[in-house]
Amino acid sequence: QVQLVESGGGLVQAGGSLRLSCAASGRTIRNYAMGWFRQAPGKEREFVAAMSGSGAVTSHADSVKGRFTISRDNAKNTVYLQMNSLKPEDTAVYYCGADVSFGAVKAGAGYWGQGTQVTVSS
Repeated sequence: QVQLVESGGGLVQAGGSLRLSCAASGRTIRNYAMGWFRQAPGKEREFVAAMSGSGAVTSHADSVKGRFTISRDNAKNTVYLQMNSLKPEDTAVYYCGADVSFGAVKAGAGYWGQGTQVTVSS
């Protein structure tokens, strides 16, 4: 099994930046595709970004393209989400996920952490 712990959330003003981290344990993530989802109050969980195990393939939701970037450091068993130009509508709990399949992690399958709250004030 893979255990995932997110960190780095907080309160930031619109236009600001945050970097979320997702530390994995239990298995090396080098064989896993990793992803980020978010869930705002009263809304369904939505895909944000994903990266293949090798890091060669990435995918970002249209709503965050050009502002958010997923990256990984397999040596540290950690995945990151750099979030720039934050907007109030980015307010949500952000979850990190892992699956051996890139397509599966984009669909929300696999292992998931407990989430970290991001709040963007206007």
